[in-house]
Amino acid sequence: MTDDQILSAFSDDYATARDRFRQAAAAAGWSLVSHDTGETGPRGERLTIDVAESVPTRSDQPAFVLSSGLHGAEGHFGSAVQVAALETIAADRSRTEATRAVFVHALNPYGFAWTRRCDARNVDLNRAFRWPGMTDASPETAYGRIDALLNPPRPPSRRDLFRLRLLAAALKYGQAALKRTIASGQRSHPNGLFYAGFDVSPLQVWLDRELPRWIGGASTVVHLDLHTGLGANGDATIIIDYPVTDDARAWWHERSGQATVRESLRDPQAYTASGSLGQWCVARSAPTQYRFAFAEFGTFAGTRVLAGLRAENQAHHWSPPSDPKIAESKARLRELFCPGDRDWRLRAVRRALTMIQQTGC
Repeated sequence: MTDDQILSAFSDDYATARDRFRQAAAAAGWSLVSHDTGETGPRGERLTIDVAESVPTRSDQPAFVLSSGLHGAEGHFGSAVQVAALETIAADRSRTEATRAVFVHALNPYGFAWTRRCDARNVDLNRAFRWPGMTDASPETAYGRIDALLNPPRPPSRRDLFRLRLLAAALKYGQAALKRTIASGQRSHPNGLFYAGFDVSPLQVWLDRELPRWIGGASTVVHLDLHTGLGANGDATIIIDYPVTDDARAWWHERSGQATVRESLRDPQAYTASGSLGQWCVARSAPTQYRFAFAEFGTFAGTRVLAGLRAENQAHHWSPPSDPKIAESKARLRELFCPGDRDWRLRAVRRALTMIQQTGC
């Protein structure tokens, strides 16, 4: 793809991104189904999860699933990648002859439309999946000790010395322990960051019904879920957060290309989110060989991203509706998860397209 084609795949808002995705799917000759969530966006628009599927040649062919927008504000980048991939595949339809491809656009359309990472219940959907025998986030977590730092009950302010206070917390609890406490998921503070909730999410109910139909009789499934924010600027990382066999590990490394493969369970510096989409997909799909990975594309330093998440969460819960800090915090969050920098967009999308071709189609 040319630079201009890649840059034009980015959309300024959810509604435009949804329309672009639908148009690209139609141009590629794929079928398209929309699931209405019953929610509305800032301009009263319907919020839908849209699923585009290539035409399968047989019921048992391998399946490739590419999903985006689980963390709503990250949907701008994920949508651009899916549009670019559809336009690339439309130009070379032989790429899906051996693979059944399913692109799922905006798993969290509420967060995408309203520029939030979480859903309408403040739930981080990548901490909210439930299945028998899972290790769940406990209501009695260490998160309670730091909620006042992460979610003070007041509108955001640039004068609250958050980064210094975060540094003090890291010195007190240890940096690795603090990272795990913040990001692993918590169920004790509904207005806090990384809230996992208690109930099975509507998204899980819908996916539990639709996923078997998407993968058909495939004995092998590869699923990439697109994310941004974690890692060095522009870097691509394949993140696996469940136990894998040696064969599966070798498979991911062989197809990683320019991406780094990271297994959360084997990295002492990493955290593992309780109740993630990947863990659930693998657990519910046995004995099918379900190879799931989060395709993560780095933007800014972790403390900067966390500060932006904190400010938006404060503005959402504690600012009056007319407060300009709400719009400011959302613009800041969007830049953190989908930088406007031309070089970042070109590099990240090209790496994502390479990852898609090497692992799926």
